[in-house]
Amino acid sequence: MNQTIPYPVADITSQIRRDIIRMVTAAKSGHPGGSLSSTDFLTILFAEFLKQNPGQWKRDGRGMDMFFLSIGHISPLFYSLLARMGYFPVQELATFRKLGSRLQGHPSVEYELPGVHVASGSLGQGLSVACGAALSKRLLEDPHRVYVLLGDGESEEGQVWEAAMFAAHHRISNLTAITDWNGQQIDGPVNEIAGLGDLAAKWTAFGWRVLECDGHNHNAIRTAFSQSQVPGGKPVMILMHTHMGQGVDFMTGSHAWHGKAPSAEQEALALAQLPETLGDF
Repeated sequence: MNQTIPYPVADITSQIRRDIIRMVTAAKSGHPGGSLSSTDFLTILFAEFLKQNPGQWKRDGRGMDMFFLSIGHISPLFYSLLARMGYFPVQELATFRKLGSRLQGHPSVEYELPGVHVASGSLGQGLSVACGAALSKRLLEDPHRVYVLLGDGESEEGQVWEAAMFAAHHRISNLTAITDWNGQQIDGPVNEIAGLGDLAAKWTAFGWRVLECDGHNHNAIRTAFSQSQVPGGKPVMILMHTHMGQGVDFMTGSHAWHGKAPSAEQEALALAQLPETLGDF
């Protein structure tokens, strides 16, 4: 990132997890499970690898790295991360899912929220958009990278695999995709709904360079992102092995928290496990 982040990443991730719990509880609606599972690696991406300056962010993405959130329902994480990185005031997190707010349940471009290039939430579309953005950068001779985050349940969508073939065929090597492989989706464990099998073998067979990583180990995450930037002539997929609801013991590993808001009592139990490090909104 082009600005200096004055806090340790561990402090940022703890505060972001607090933000997620408080936002979803206050709104009585939202998706805490996947937001919590993606917190560690997405924070490190934004804080240490994504070449963007929040004060100079542009929706067309020219002259900077671009990030697309394909799994738009984990917007609590996305909004908290953007606010904590300085894209908009932290106090605005209190408007999550309110009528007329810029922070809708799924990211929207209607109110031109900084950090959001496209509306998302219709699962399966983000990789296609990222392919187009990365090809555009190649045509414009823009050396920056494009990143996109997918879910493992989302990867049951056919459009994901059409985009995977397209990216490999056109050797879109400035594209890094990430999969939050937490093994859970709204109806239950992914392997019981429409099992994905060996995702690493699938992406390799489709012509991608594949990296696997413990998505909660900060040093391993840094290594994976560093390796993804090494030129290789292929698009890169980083498979992040994570746990749904990471950071809150009664949420961890359970699909029940895919799209469920905690009660006030559950919120208190969750926040007791997450130190307030940067100050609540």
